[in-house]
Amino acid sequence: MAGEQMKPVASGLLVLNFCMYVIVLGIGGWAMNRAIDHGFEVGPNLNLPAHFSPIYFPMGNAATGFFVIFALLAGVVGAASTISGLSHIRSWTVGSLPAAATAATIAWTLTVLAMGFAWKEIELQGRNAKLRTMEAFLIILSVTQLVYIAAVHGVKRP
Repeated sequence: MAGEQMKPVASGLLVLNFCMYVIVLGIGGWAMNRAIDHGFEVGPNLNLPAHFSPIYFPMGNAATGFFVIFALLAGVVGAASTISGLSHIRSWTVGSLPAAATAATIAWTLTVLAMGFAWKEIELQGRNAKLRTMEAFLIILSVTQLVYIAAVHGVKRP
């Protein structure tokens, strides 16, 4: 399959990935907000706990802080990569391919990094349903984003 046959596949994956990245951003934003609101309180008369971590999250486990931070980064870059993806889908030329492929590849690498922290979080157990949902979305996104990268390369060369 090459040329125009891959355009609908790439379009569908672009929409799917954008929606999933937005959901990851929503859940990640909730987790970050909760961590900020319910994290450690340190004041002039309060001492730091013995095992203080600046990436403390009141839910989840030891990997949750890293997972949420990298999930948010992957979500922002992934959602932003759809802009160059939309431009490439509209023109579907070899000239628009490098920008779309590069942005998608950067988003995919950040997604795979966040997925690695998701696996660590799964291994350590003790997380809530929202974090499990975000883990599942990132694992699925790591596959669908890679398939999208392959699909955008389906431009017919002159």
